[in-house]
Amino acid sequence: MNKDQRNEQSKETQAQFDGSSDAQDLAANGEPNSLSRRSFLGRAGASTAIAAAAGVGLSSLLLSANAAARGANIADHDKVSRDDDEDDSSRRAQAFRIRLKTAIAERDVPVPPQVDNGDERLYPTRIGNFSKGLPHKSNGEVDHNAYEALLTAVRSGEPEDFAKIPLGGTSKLANPQAGLTFTLEGTDSGQLTCPPAPAVSSAERAGEMVENYWMALAREIPFSKYGDEPITTNAIADFNKLSDFAGPKVNGQVTPGTLFRGTTPGELIGPYISQFLLLPVGFGALSLPQTYRTYATGVDYLTDVTSFRDRQNGIPASMQNLISGGYIKNGRDLGAYVKVDTVGQANFIAALWLLNPANNVYSMPNGAPIKSGNPYYLTSASANQAGGVNFGNQHILTLLNEVSIVALRACFYQKWFVHRHVRPEEYGGLVHNVLTGAANYPIHSDLLNSQAVKSVLAHNHANGHDTYLLPAAYPEGCPQHPSYPEAHGSVAGAGVTVLKAFFDESFVIPNPMVASDDGKSLGPYPDPNGEITVGGELNKLANNIALGRDMAAVHWRSDGYQSLLLGEAVAISILRDQRKTFNEPFEGFTFHKFDGMKITV
Repeated sequence: MNKDQRNEQSKETQAQFDGSSDAQDLAANGEPNSLSRRSFLGRAGASTAIAAAAGVGLSSLLLSANAAARGANIADHDKVSRDDDEDDSSRRAQAFRIRLKTAIAERDVPVPPQVDNGDERLYPTRIGNFSKGLPHKSNGEVDHNAYEALLTAVRSGEPEDFAKIPLGGTSKLANPQAGLTFTLEGTDSGQLTCPPAPAVSSAERAGEMVENYWMALAREIPFSKYGDEPITTNAIADFNKLSDFAGPKVNGQVTPGTLFRGTTPGELIGPYISQFLLLPVGFGALSLPQTYRTYATGVDYLTDVTSFRDRQNGIPASMQNLISGGYIKNGRDLGAYVKVDTVGQANFIAALWLLNPANNVYSMPNGAPIKSGNPYYLTSASANQAGGVNFGNQHILTLLNEVSIVALRACFYQKWFVHRHVRPEEYGGLVHNVLTGAANYPIHSDLLNSQAVKSVLAHNHANGHDTYLLPAAYPEGCPQHPSYPEAHGSVAGAGVTVLKAFFDESFVIPNPMVASDDGKSLGPYPDPNGEITVGGELNKLANNIALGRDMAAVHWRSDGYQSLLLGEAVAISILRDQRKTFNEPFEGFTFHKFDGMKITV
């Protein structure tokens, strides 16, 4: 099944799930871990859509018998409270009824199946799972007892079990218990899901690793030069030989204009970098050009076995200093941006541009118009009132932070308690062991026979190391948490969804710009192949953030895309909860999802 067929399956399954009864049957009768990644892909969109469409209850993963009994007592108390409250017209009673109605609606939505790709059970050596920071054997495989301690903790959820997980060095695991935090606004983490990640032996995983190798090799190439020099020309040829590659294509082929881009609407229009990462913005009284520090050219890490093994064992690396930079012009710059950005920074910067705070929020010749459905847009209220705390700048900017933390917790639930998926960095160690004859892992031939592995060997050899290890952009390599889904992408997906809900997605951005090849200046974007719109550039912004982490060698393409959908589901659920609280007449938030579907929340 190709990507287009999977998308059609996803839409069809989502329509089926909208009826809810199928979803309930699946939740009641579905057997976890019994589905292939292919068969699950359609259900994944549906599972997040269920949560988004109706709201969901709290995760039952760790619900003990005592907790269930406490829940029953609470339910009895709520019934008495509801009976007593029916005739109470006080504001307190109204607030209680809104909260109770929302909580009941979320409780009544079925729990989606949480399905991993089966690698953890298939390979006792855990080669398909994240293990960085735990002690490892000399061949790079994780210590069995250490990984079992991790499994004990994630299965029990007990803080004392997490405290017993042994480390191989001094680098700490990144906040696994964050995934167990309950969400009381919007959908709880335990009732959102992501489909199984590509299996370690699959052609899809091989195709993604081919892309990660080429992204690492092409870090210095300006985006504008893709296809005009040997590295990206060879990469494009390599992609077009793969049996399974999920990146965007034109007429079935990867081209210079699709290389390393996302697959959401608007991605292939305009320059590689979103206008929201290029154009200047106002931040209060500050005028901010979007020039950023970057890393030194040509400096990569973890291409020698010693440093690679040290990082896998959790032995810290010395940090590299940033150097002076400019506008984001290539993968090196974008990888540096997504290393040191604050949570949701790109979403916030985009909001500043869209709001254009130097002008009145609803009269913004250099920003973008709000949606026509906004209560303060050409309505009776707008004649003598302006939005701000509701439906205006304060609402939008603070909401970006609200959805970010919820998206992160939902992401960490999937990372630690469902998938525990291998990082590209770790997978590079598997490839190295296979191609040097040190092990016999089930790596797909698409990767082993690719030009990518030959080119990365030549690249590493030029730096004194005869390895097939993935060149890392950061001295410490990837973070100390599993790969799938992606935290950056989850936050980007949630924040961009909020911005699409408030602003006119069809608005054409005037005078689009592109960075010069040296990153020192901006210039007009010549001959755009279509109108560059707010909606398209917001989608592109989300993928710039997600795929920028791939360019730094810390994530996979599938990590990024599925994390956008997860963040989107989180934002939709919070927008839905908030809609019930407004005093203003309001028909709902209408916008296009990442799959192009138009919805009203």
